[in-house]
Amino acid sequence: MTFKELSETRFSVRSYTDEAVRKEQLDYILECARLAPSAVNFQPWHFYVVTKDADKEKLHQCYNRDWFKTAPMYIICCIRHDEAWVRKYDQKEHGNIDIAIATEHICLAAAEQGLGTCWVCNFDAKLCHELFSLPENEEAAVIIPLGHPSSDVEQKEKNRKAMDEIVTQL
Repeated sequence: MTFKELSETRFSVRSYTDEAVRKEQLDYILECARLAPSAVNFQPWHFYVVTKDADKEKLHQCYNRDWFKTAPMYIICCIRHDEAWVRKYDQKEHGNIDIAIATEHICLAAAEQGLGTCWVCNFDAKLCHELFSLPENEEAAVIIPLGHPSSDVEQKEKNRKAMDEIVTQL
């Protein structure tokens, strides 16, 4: 599969089977995240793999949607702000950029493995931080539900802007 085909294949899955993700698949996905590029290679991230029912219930408190509860597991993608590179010219911290790159590596690796994911950013991050007793230097930025898409899930046609709307040749 080419990278373009993989990009076309990946979509937001909002319904999962209860089939477990194999350890080999999870290990592969996490290794792809580990290899993701980051500013100055600081890798200011930490990933929490949520598989226990009690921990899933905690996540469901942070994002209470029926479809979300169908996932057999989750990855909480956190930024370690004290480890993020800061651009000296304007003090822009790149932790948000770095976690986005690593998270999309997770999503693309999962798609390659035949698994589904969905970016979840609209959750109660403060509650998540409290319920999981995350270290002070970490911010839960994204939750990725991970699992086998249910048979009733179908990929919708991707609505994307035309190339000339997003690219300017200088």
